[in-house]
Amino acid sequence: METHLLEWFNSLGVYAIALSILLNIIISVLGVLPSVAITAVNITFFGFEKGLAVSIAGEAVGAIVSFILYRKGIKTFLKKKEINSKLLARLQNSRGVEAFCLILFLRIFPFIPSGIVTLAAAISKAGMINYSVASTIGKIPALVIEAYSIQQVLVWNWKGKFILSVFLLFIIWLVLSRKKSAKE
Repeated sequence: METHLLEWFNSLGVYAIALSILLNIIISVLGVLPSVAITAVNITFFGFEKGLAVSIAGEAVGAIVSFILYRKGIKTFLKKKEINSKLLARLQNSRGVEAFCLILFLRIFPFIPSGIVTLAAAISKAGMINYSVASTIGKIPALVIEAYSIQQVLVWNWKGKFILSVFLLFIIWLVLSRKKSAKE
């Protein structure tokens, strides 16, 4: 997939930024696909700093568009959706500074899928500006870590190998712990 995206980016030149942001919007609206492939292409095509900036912009715009669409869809099709996480349920009932802080925290916390945070915020009483600012600020640390990890894997030095090893060990641990908890 990355090679096809790189070919598209090469053919588009400066308009590759628009394609990257559009793809981030689509991924964000779908809510289940990871954006790591687009971040990898951005880092490869634009370089680390510019690629990171394009990724941040794309994820921010994607989160905002998703928030708007989710909120409109929820008002149209759903009255209230129950959420099992205590933090997400708290976000669902929050507004103002509390909503801002919860969104910021949930965006920084790496194990909560972005689509779920956006859905909880869309159900909440959080305003669009609060959501947009908190979501964008919260995404920055995760994207910096993601971009740095991708860069290290791409250059494949000892840091890249270490990062990939840690990631694989984490995935194995996650799968085994879920199997163990399912048996209990």
